[in-house]
Amino acid sequence: MEHASCAAGNVALVTGAALGIGRAAALKFAEMGLRVCMVDLPSEDLDASFEAVSSAASDEVAAVPTDVSDLSAMEVLRDSVRSHFGGVDILLNNAASRAGRGFDAELSDWRRLLEVNLWGVIHGVRCFLPEMGTGGKPGVIVNVGSKQGITNPPGHPVYNLSKAAVKSYTESLAHELRTNGPSSVTTHLLVPGWTTTGKNDHRPGAWLPEQVVDYMLKGIDAGSFYIICPDDETSEAEDRRRILWGAGDITEDRPALSRWHPDWKAVFDRFEI
Repeated sequence: MEHASCAAGNVALVTGAALGIGRAAALKFAEMGLRVCMVDLPSEDLDASFEAVSSAASDEVAAVPTDVSDLSAMEVLRDSVRSHFGGVDILLNNAASRAGRGFDAELSDWRRLLEVNLWGVIHGVRCFLPEMGTGGKPGVIVNVGSKQGITNPPGHPVYNLSKAAVKSYTESLAHELRTNGPSSVTTHLLVPGWTTTGKNDHRPGAWLPEQVVDYMLKGIDAGSFYIICPDDETSEAEDRRRILWGAGDITEDRPALSRWHPDWKAVFDRFEI
């Protein structure tokens, strides 16, 4: 990594750090010589991940159990990080929930998912961005989206809308940083492909969290805003085809989600870019 924010001794804060992409990112940052703050709900998984990351680290690692959906808890986290680490150079807003599924899911599940997936990102930025980029120091904010927030496949509308909102929020944040600064802080939308996360068994075609993290770091280094990961089942070309088709639903006045519409499925299958 050549990006200045990834220099040894800098501080990376990772939410959703107990498992999956968050754990892999915390481990990678620690191996690169960064000081790492791992954030997640209290659990044995967070404890175990903290032990693993600490064993690989050459500098400080802390695990701070925190609910990212709770602004007051995030403010306590901010103050703790400020006093212990002095600030944050890399902020990875990765924490996510998949509570609920369809339109008949409990509204409490819808609210909880949005509180974590969207408000957790907003809280992270609100708490840590104001002190990033001080004196022109480079900083990086990565918000984790989803392809489901772009192409909106049927099946999990509340998750899709939360990730669509993260995409919109992060795009606006990038513009705000460009125009009003601090210009030394950049923001990026990480969009994983099919990834083995949590405690799920790894299946052929999926990427491992470590692959996603490596791809993310290359994207940051390249200055990419949209870091859209392929996987071993879906290529970059196929991702582009699906994204462009979805945008075409608007410009061509097709039915919503026409990719899954019986009258349009065959047309999509023949669609090429």
